[in-house]
Amino acid sequence: MDKSSARKRRHLRVRNKVTGTPARPRLSVHRSAKNIFVQIIDDLSGHTLVSASSLEPDIRGNGGNKEAAKLVGELVATRALEKEIKTVVFDRGGYQYHGRIKELAEAARDKGLIF
Repeated sequence: MDKSSARKRRHLRVRNKVTGTPARPRLSVHRSAKNIFVQIIDDLSGHTLVSASSLEPDIRGNGGNKEAAKLVGELVATRALEKEIKTVVFDRGGYQYHGRIKELAEAARDKGLIF
């Protein structure tokens, strides 16, 4: 089993327990080698409510480092609070809560998201 299939299995295990509702949507993280992507999803309706990534024009250039993850976390939190989303369920996507994932989560918490 390679790394990516192991991560997908971990993510499926997490997704069996974590679902986003309209009252408390799911903050889903995807990490690639060069970028990081975040979505806030209502799983009952299947709609993405808010999204942000390191490909945004004001973040571009940092790409896949911790600084970019921090900026993406702050950006998704401000966009969520603008849409009056205060509490979310954190879905780390099968990735270890370390490095870029941790930076993103802590930046979102510091900006006011509750999870």
